[in-house]
Amino acid sequence: MTETSPLILQADASGIATAAALLTKGALVAFPTETVYGLGADARDGGAVAAIYAAKERPSFNPLIVHVPDVATARRYVAWPETADILAQAFWPGPLTLVLPLLPAHGLSSLVTAGLPTLAVRVPAQASAKALLEAFGGPVAAPSANPSGRISPTTADHVLQGLGGRVAAIVDDGPCSVGLESTIIGLDPDPVLLRAGGLPSEAIEAALGGPLQAMASPAENEQVTAPGQLVSHYAPAAALRMNAQTARAGEVLLGFGPMTCDLNLSETGDLHEAAANLFDCLHQLDRLQRAIAVSPIPTHGLGRAINDRLARAAAPRP
Repeated sequence: MTETSPLILQADASGIATAAALLTKGALVAFPTETVYGLGADARDGGAVAAIYAAKERPSFNPLIVHVPDVATARRYVAWPETADILAQAFWPGPLTLVLPLLPAHGLSSLVTAGLPTLAVRVPAQASAKALLEAFGGPVAAPSANPSGRISPTTADHVLQGLGGRVAAIVDDGPCSVGLESTIIGLDPDPVLLRAGGLPSEAIEAALGGPLQAMASPAENEQVTAPGQLVSHYAPAAALRMNAQTARAGEVLLGFGPMTCDLNLSETGDLHEAAANLFDCLHQLDRLQRAIAVSPIPTHGLGRAINDRLARAAAPRP
C-alpha cells in the first residue's frame, strides 16, 4: 500500500466539507466521535470498505459499525422493533450501537456486515461527526481508526501514529469525551449485551425495565456477531497485567484512585474520568516499551467496559 501524509483537517465548515468530498470519492477519512476516532468510508462502496480492512489489517470476518445522522436514516437499512425505538429515544445520539436485521435492498456493501444478516448501526453524539454525516449524505462505516487489535485512538495524534498515510485525511476535533467504544446491543429479537462500552448496561436495563442477556465472547473458531468481540483486542505492544497492587520489576503501573503509580486513570476514583483516560494512558505507557500493570478497577457502571477492554488487551495474542 502506497502511503502519503494525510491531510489534517479542522472540525470547521471547511474541514468538514473537505472530509465529506473525500468520502464521496471513496477515500478513507478518520473522524472523531464521542467514543473514539473512527476510520470512515462510504458503507455502500465495496472498494472503500475493503480499504478499511486493508488499512487496519482487520480480519474480514469482523463486521463494522455504520454511522448515520439520525433514526430516520437508520430505519432505511434495518428492521425496527419497538425495543429499538425505546433505546433510540433514550440514548441516541450517543455511545450505543444496535444490531438489527438488515432490510432487503439495503444497498450496503456485504463487507460491512461480514456476510451476516444483521447490521450494527449508531447515531454518534459528537457535533463534528453529525456535521460530517449530514454533509456526506450517506451511511459511513467506521471502526476505530487504529491497526487491528491495537490500542484504540482517542486523539488525532493517536490516529496519525497508528495509521499514518493509510488514511487520506484526519478530522482533528480534540480528545474524545467518552473514550470507550460504544455499547453494543443485539435485538434479534430480545435485547442482548454484545459488547460493554461507553453507555453503562445499568442505564440500558433501566430504560428497558428489565435485565439484559449477556453473550460471552465467541471462541476462537466461532463466528463473531458484532464488532469488538475478538478475544485479543485493544492491546499495547508489551504485555499487560490486570488487578495489580504494585508493579513488578520491569513494569510500569497504571493506577486508579489515590495511590503512587506511573500514570493514574483517575486519582479520585471516577469511572467516567477513567474511561475517558484509558486509551490515552495506554498509548503513553506503550511508548515506554515496558510491560504494563493495571490496578484493580471496580466492575460496576463504566468499570465493566474498562475491565472488558483491559481483559482483551491482556489476552494471549494471536
